[in-house]
Amino acid sequence: MLSKIRSVMIAIVAIATFFGSGLSAIAAPNLANLPKLEGKAVVEMVVRGSTITIELDGEDAPITAGNFADLVQKGVYDGLTFHRVVTEPRPFVAQGGDPQSKDPKFDGVLGTGSYTDPKTGKERLIPLEIKPEGAKEPIYGETFSAAKVDKEPVLTHQRGVIAMARAQDPNSASSQFYITLADLGFLDGNYAVFGRVTKGMEAVDKIKQGDRITSAKIVSGAENLK
Repeated sequence: MLSKIRSVMIAIVAIATFFGSGLSAIAAPNLANLPKLEGKAVVEMVVRGSTITIELDGEDAPITAGNFADLVQKGVYDGLTFHRVVTEPRPFVAQGGDPQSKDPKFDGVLGTGSYTDPKTGKERLIPLEIKPEGAKEPIYGETFSAAKVDKEPVLTHQRGVIAMARAQDPNSASSQFYITLADLGFLDGNYAVFGRVTKGMEAVDKIKQGDRITSAKIVSGAENLK
């Protein structure tokens, strides 16, 4: 029975993230020019008139949290949709952040887009970043299995965390994120968790596919974004 459930959930992962999107990938993790969050920050996201409060963890996921915080400050998430919400056969994730979803007339496949810097015209992709328990620094660009890490991550896939969606390549995350609707421990070591919902989880549970993010803003900790 457990093996059947696991098979179903793994199949959902392939749907819920944007595998096969054709996104290019970072050949080797280059952290020098990426935003970094040195500490904590709090984001308030408004969806369907309700506020969802998210605490970003720049202590254990500085690059991933910094990327998200920077995109929030740039207004990238305002008006984007949750293009994929999986609640059956059991609660899974609410995923959003594809910049293509801002255009209500977009008729392509949502879940394939990434953030493009308007100044350079280039995609911003970030490496997979996961910190093992007891480690001083995160591991970059590799899943725990690829890096042969047998410890648990510091940030795990508990209900209500926020993490980055990515394509099959571990260095292909950009702007798309997901919020977990249940404990999803089998994702640990494979996807980068970078924060958690501290208030408004009842609003997250009510998100429907196609719902738009009215606004997202940093309400504290912006000074920690470098």
